[in-house]
Amino acid sequence: MADFRSIIHKSNAIIGMVHLQALPGTPGSCKTPEEIIDVAVDEATKLVEYGFDSVLIENMHDTPYLLREVGPEIVAMMTVAAQAVVDAVDVPVGIQILAGANKAAIAVAHATGADFIRAEGFAFASVADEGIMDVADAGPLLRERRRIDADEIAILADIQKKHSSHALTADLSIGDHARGADFMGADGMIVTGNHTGHAVDMAQLREVSGATELPLLVGSGVTPENIKEIFKYADAVIVGSSIKQGGNWANQLDATRCKELITAL
Repeated sequence: MADFRSIIHKSNAIIGMVHLQALPGTPGSCKTPEEIIDVAVDEATKLVEYGFDSVLIENMHDTPYLLREVGPEIVAMMTVAAQAVVDAVDVPVGIQILAGANKAAIAVAHATGADFIRAEGFAFASVADEGIMDVADAGPLLRERRRIDADEIAILADIQKKHSSHALTADLSIGDHARGADFMGADGMIVTGNHTGHAVDMAQLREVSGATELPLLVGSGVTPENIKEIFKYADAVIVGSSIKQGGNWANQLDATRCKELITAL
């Protein structure tokens, strides 16, 4: 297993989201590859300047998402954008490719020198807005990581992920999900609210913190008002919406909001 805590090098780490502009071939695409890279590098360098400890690159603007298989044009663009960000910043960099394209993400991370990936559908089946994630990805993903000799890349697994129905596993608590992800070989786990920007349920966060010894991250709804409470249980947070203009993930970075979050900690 990869050691995520040694990758981040500190406790109470804040990971800032770099939401790539819509990539070529997606419905919202309107920028050239060069423009996409320029925006990504600008946002990543600003996040580091403001005091963030790491950045996570994600194709958030590619709505509506494809399930697992996203196409070579997306993987290619993620690779060149990730390489530009890795070269531009001196902090750990993570990759997520929506939706659930975890093997592509590990390949991009390995090719570019990124440090970790965020993985959907790692353990247990669920119903997402892209469709049914009916096959847990842990088995195929860990074999792919071994096959390409990328064991140093940490896999952070979402459990009971936002934008999904978990009726298929309704007899399992979120603590059961955490223990399942641990058993299946995750290097860390991520707890979220129900939707992008929604705060995590603190009772669920406490339950997960007591379920395993894996690094625990909160992946939505982190604000200056709740960050100290969250860090009573979590090792790191992933922040996107609350550091954008108007608190909307789709908007540009807001320097004041970024600095308020860092100051609150």
